Amino acid sequence: MADQKPQIFELNNGTMQVKITNLGCTITSLSLPDKNGNLADVVLGFDSVEPYLNRVAPYFGAIVGRVANRIKDGKFTLNGVDYTLPVNRPPNSLHGGHKGFDIVVWEVAEYKKGEKPSITFKYRSHDGEEGYPGDLSVTATYTLTSTMTLRLDMEAVAENKATPVNLAQHTYWNLAGHNSGNILDQSVQIWGSHFTPVDQNIVPTGEILPVKGTPFDFTAEKKVGVSIHEVGLGYDHNYALDCGEEKEGLRHAAKVKDPSSSRVLDLWTNTPGMQFYTANYVNGIAGKGGAVYGKHSGLCLETQGFPNAINQPNFPSVVIQPGEKYEHTMLFEFSIE
Repeated sequence: MADQKPQIFELNNGTMQVKITNLGCTITSLSLPDKNGNLADVVLGFDSVEPYLNRVAPYFGAIVGRVANRIKDGKFTLNGVDYTLPVNRPPNSLHGGHKGFDIVVWEVAEYKKGEKPSITFKYRSHDGEEGYPGDLSVTATYTLTSTMTLRLDMEAVAENKATPVNLAQHTYWNLAGHNSGNILDQSVQIWGSHFTPVDQNIVPTGEILPVKGTPFDFTAEKKVGVSIHEVGLGYDHNYALDCGEEKEGLRHAAKVKDPSSSRVLDLWTNTPGMQFYTANYVNGIAGKGGAVYGKHSGLCLETQGFPNAINQPNFPSVVIQPGEKYEHTMLFEFSIE
C-alpha cells in the first residue's frame, strides 16, 4: 500500500527488545543484558527514520536487495538478455542500486505480540525496477524465538522472469554497546576456511582461496584488530561458509565475543557466503542519543550469495526461476560467556 508511512515497531519478550522500521525492514536498535544484567543497545543507528531515508549512513540495519553487494560494472546477461544496472558505487552497482530495498517502505503484513513476538513485512519489486528483470514478491519476518534469539526469515518469489536475488541483512553490531567505540578488541570466529579475494574495486576476482596463513583467517577465535592493518582499510570480504555444525537446518557462520560485557553473538544461516565488514567507511556519523560513530565502530555479518555471482559461473548461482522461491534464514543467538 502506497500510503504506508515509515514507522518504528517494537518486538519485546521481556529480556530482549528490538526496534524495526518498515523502511527497509531496518533494525534500528537491539537491547540486551550484559554479564551484570545491564542493558545496552548493540546496533548502530538513529533515533528516527529520517536519517535512514536520507541515507546518512551506509545501509545501517537494513535488508539490502534485490541483489546485495557489488555487481561488476553494473552489467549482467541472463537468458541471452543484457541488463544494465545503476552504477551507484562507481564503477559497480551496489546493494540494489539508487533506490534499493533498504529505502523502500514495506507493507506490514502481520504484527504479533506475546511470548514469541514477530513482524512480517512484504514488498513487491516490479519488472525493470533498478534495472532488474521480472516482478518479485518479497517477505521478511523477524521473530524473537526465545529469550535471547532473533530469527529472520526472508523469502522471494520470481513471478514471471528469471532474476538474480541475493538479500542481505546489513546491521552494524557492536556487542559492547553502539556508542562504546571501536570493535577491534572484540573477537570473531568465522566458519569459513575459504574466502573470495577481491580486485581494487572490491569485486571478487573469481578465485576461492584458503584463508590459512593470511590475515583473513578467523577459523579460530581472533580479535578483529590483530591483523586488520594488513588488509587495507579493513575487512570487506566474502567468506565461503563451511558445512559444519548445524542447528535447525542452518549452519554456524560466525561467533562474536565482547570481552568487556561478555556478550556473545552466534550467527546461523543457510546461505553459501557471508560478507565480513568492519565499518571501514563509517566516519563521524551522528547516531542515536548523541553517539558519534567512527571507523571500525561496528561490524557486519552479511550472510549472502557470493558477490557478483551473476557474472561468475564458478560461484553458486543466485538466479531464481519463475515460480521458484528464494529462502534465506538468519538466526542471531545472543548469550553471555
